[in-house]
Amino acid sequence: MNIVADMSHYPLKDGPVPEIIGFIRKLRDRDGLEVVTNLLSTKLRGDFDAVTGAINDCMREVMDAPNTVVLVVKYLNVDLEIGRAPTLTPPE
Repeated sequence: MNIVADMSHYPLKDGPVPEIIGFIRKLRDRDGLEVVTNLLSTKLRGDFDAVTGAINDCMREVMDAPNTVVLVVKYLNVDLEIGRAPTLTPPE
């Protein structure tokens, strides 16, 4: 089953940008995932185990460091296209 995850990662200290970029790069290095990033969040698309496993592995590494972080994840059990903006017009 393919799913989509929408994530926002918030390191709770000064200067979080390098940590967020590193987190996203690790996700992009994983096989079997489509990763799309915008200014507010990162979306992952792929097989359920690949998506959840990538998030868990990358988050464990971040949480093992001496940082305090917040990760907000929304999962959708529908295989949506994430590489383009959704249409706001309902299908005819």
